[in-house]
Amino acid sequence: MAKVGIIGGSGLYAIEGFENVREEALLTQFGNPSCNYITGILDGIEVVFLPRHGKGHRISPSEINYRANIFGMKKLGVDAIISVSACGSLKENIKPLDFVIPDQFLDRTHGRSATFFTEGIVAHVPFAQPISGEVAEILVKAAQELDLTVHPQGTYVCMEGPQFSTKAESNLYRSWGMDIIGMTNLTEAKLAREAEISYATLAAVTDYDCWYETEESVTVEMIIANLNKNIANAKKILKLAIPRVGQLKTFSAADAMQHAVITQRDLIPEQKKKKFELLVGKYL
Repeated sequence: MAKVGIIGGSGLYAIEGFENVREEALLTQFGNPSCNYITGILDGIEVVFLPRHGKGHRISPSEINYRANIFGMKKLGVDAIISVSACGSLKENIKPLDFVIPDQFLDRTHGRSATFFTEGIVAHVPFAQPISGEVAEILVKAAQELDLTVHPQGTYVCMEGPQFSTKAESNLYRSWGMDIIGMTNLTEAKLAREAEISYATLAAVTDYDCWYETEESVTVEMIIANLNKNIANAKKILKLAIPRVGQLKTFSAADAMQHAVITQRDLIPEQKKKKFELLVGKYL
């Protein structure tokens, strides 16, 4: 059986039904993860859970140590990650309380550490298809079986935050044909690919972004109310999806780094080879 990682976003800080639960405190060579990892068994599948914003939602999107979070998942032997994330809608047909399984991303972040490979080792991993289709397909089917409205594809704009968009920005993204907007998932997806972990996003729509004009203004209270409803449904999707992901025999990201390291091997310092042993040691 494969090991499944779950990264919880706004509102998802725990998963019910775990057996043999324990906490794993990891210090990685990339620093501290957002929180201790929660490991356990769900329907016979080993699961590793991490709340990306930490306990009590203490870490903003710009402050998350994405490298440590994903490296910790790799260190714990995770084969695939399902990332649960709240998002805003940029299209009228994608309504609050819908789910979207995006297949593409657009990067509007700045200054984030979005690669493991720096300071003497260069790697260029293919990323044309940033989401792992085998995991995304399971999420779509699980949502459909629960009679939840799910959009099986879409482009997720990853903005820096923590402020929400201006109306000008929101309308710009709409003019580009974007579908949803959030603040975290692209950075995770990039690092998961470098760690050869298959990755997919379960995006829960809480609101229309500020482009949408109604008589009633969207408030944070309304967003939180929708968020809580979405999280309840997201947990139902995860309960169906996790065993199916755990039963997969192959993962599309498993050999993503095979040809990615460009640096001449004899010029890579030995300490760097040791640092990256878990990620690309089999190729060096």
